[in-house]
Amino acid sequence: MYFKYLIAWFGIVVLGLANATIRQVAYARYVSEPAGHQVSTLTFAILVGLYAWALSGFLKLSTEGEAIGVGLTWMVLTVAFEFALGRYVVGDSRRTLLYDYNVLDGRVWGLFVLWVGLAPYVFYKLHV
Repeated sequence: MYFKYLIAWFGIVVLGLANATIRQVAYARYVSEPAGHQVSTLTFAILVGLYAWALSGFLKLSTEGEAIGVGLTWMVLTVAFEFALGRYVVGDSRRTLLYDYNVLDGRVWGLFVLWVGLAPYVFYKLHV
């Protein structure tokens, strides 16, 4: 079961790339960077929620522990991917990458990562 959800995590990457493309093409030039970050994070969270909901009906987690394990795995993969891509492909500093977690400055990425971790459990409970 975990392997299926590990593979399914790559769908989140695809959704993230689509979400980033939509941001750049549709509204990035019309809103400030902080507002763009917040809107993009919210739309990405909605997409991931819909994706996790669809997966929960299709791949059916069998226990709460399994749902929590999948969520934690997705969180770790998401943060590792973000930092690897940001650091080694984009060339961002660690400081720049960590800045997106600063909720006090209006950055909401950390809330998204939390949602990625909770979504499998939330939808497991809704399907039980």
